[in-house]
Amino acid sequence: MTSGCTSVPRRKQRKRRRRSRCGRSSGRDSPALSALGDFQILPLEIFQMVLNYLSVRDISRLSMVSKTISGRLIHYISTSSGSRRLLLQDFHSPQLPARREGASILEHYKSLGLLLKRCTLLLPTRDRLKYVHKVLSGVSDAPRALEVPASHPPFQILTAGWDELECHRVFNFLWDLSNLARKVARRLELRIRLFCRAVLLSGSRRGDSAFWLTRILKPWPMVNQARLLYLIFGPVSSRDVVPQQWLMENNARLLLLSGNSICFTFMASKAVNGRAVELARLMVFMVLVCEKDLYCMDWAVKMMQKVCNVFSTPWERNNFLQCLENSFARMLMDLLQAVLAGERDEEDSSFLNLFHLMNAQANFHKEILYMAMGSTSSTP
Repeated sequence: MTSGCTSVPRRKQRKRRRRSRCGRSSGRDSPALSALGDFQILPLEIFQMVLNYLSVRDISRLSMVSKTISGRLIHYISTSSGSRRLLLQDFHSPQLPARREGASILEHYKSLGLLLKRCTLLLPTRDRLKYVHKVLSGVSDAPRALEVPASHPPFQILTAGWDELECHRVFNFLWDLSNLARKVARRLELRIRLFCRAVLLSGSRRGDSAFWLTRILKPWPMVNQARLLYLIFGPVSSRDVVPQQWLMENNARLLLLSGNSICFTFMASKAVNGRAVELARLMVFMVLVCEKDLYCMDWAVKMMQKVCNVFSTPWERNNFLQCLENSFARMLMDLLQAVLAGERDEEDSSFLNLFHLMNAQANFHKEILYMAMGSTSSTP
């Protein structure tokens, strides 16, 4: 009797212990569950089905509710259904996945960039980049996706407000992902132009554009930097993507308009590297531009004088001056031959070019004589 009576309270005590353990367990899980709000009653599969009825903008807002929901959204984006829902497998297709809101492609990608930014807000930069890389790895054409103008808003929004060190890491990540170095080496001009303009430069503020442009140019020598600048910002030919080589006259005009410092640095580089023939020909065209565009000819003479001081030996300087006179003579003979042969283009410019070149040579030599006679007369 006694043992039977005592067994009943023991069973009640065990039930109380189980209740207390369950109560403590539910209390321990309650913060995570309460962070889900009404979604806590839904299985994960149903939660993801609900997301399919929300726009990307609404999902982006939802990610800010709590860390728990943000974690679920990160998992959702990584799933096959989430990837199909949010990321276009064909970035060149104008069609977007069906959505409740008929937003444009640009708005879709802006919302997607904001969603990725908010979902990874609490992660370190390295982990954020790894996650973005993982997401892009699910796209069939991820590297080319970065070149499409519609795809750059996520990148711009994702990095907005990041400090310079984080942006350096982002650039290194994109550099490796896009194989930009190989594209430059293989002369894939259009791919380089689209990547740099659409992903890094287009739509950025002036300060941000200057930062990204500095990162693009920094690894390359000056010659490659000049080519990259031309590819990124220069005109585009519908036939050849990049226009044919400029006429020498236009090169000379660009140098003249660039200012004394850039012009002298460019010409002095040719002098130091022993390219006297190229330098002499360029000097002739600069004289021609001064004549055509009514610049003071003494500017060309003073620039030639500065360049002559760069040569380390008198022989090199005299060789350059000889090449300069030979270039004048050769160009005059070529134009004269074209005029005598009756070669004419639509503008009948052969005779006019001959006229300008003869006047340019005369005025150039006149300024040299003035300078020489002036220095001679000033000596005792």
